Amino acid sequence: MEHDTHRTDATHHPAAHEDDHASRAPGASWSTAVKATLHCLTGCVVGEILGMAIGTALLWGNVPTMALAITLAFLFGYSFTLFAVLRTGLGLRSAIKVALAADTVSISVMELVDNAIIALTPGAMDAHLSDGLFWSALLGGFAVAFLITTPVNKWMIGRGKGHAVVHAYH
Repeated sequence: MEHDTHRTDATHHPAAHEDDHASRAPGASWSTAVKATLHCLTGCVVGEILGMAIGTALLWGNVPTMALAITLAFLFGYSFTLFAVLRTGLGLRSAIKVALAADTVSISVMELVDNAIIALTPGAMDAHLSDGLFWSALLGGFAVAFLITTPVNKWMIGRGKGHAVVHAYH
């Protein structure tokens, strides 16, 4: 009889059953994934814009400009996490491991998407800093990269990977 009551409640109140299941199932909220992606995006944006601006201003070719932008995006992306984790008192070696574990996949996906959009946008790689095409391709690439990277981060955090490793130090 007790089983039938539970069954009736679950039948009439599916949300209660789903909440119970969700509390036991691994996962991450979209809010957590968005925050992690925005954190990662901030470092990528700073590094990418700086690299693209430097390469473009120095009239470098497309390949060295993109290489500099990608390198600086990883550098700034890792640095933001590294400095935050170091402030918690974690040693440098351990903090580096946390930053690498937290950000490598997220930054890689973000950079792959962003740079693919820039490379595939006709004329974007040849545009100058004063051209709207330069900025629209760059910022549009970031927007699309954010949309693609957020579900990746949600999936990783839900499995205890990516930015989930940083949460132990907050």
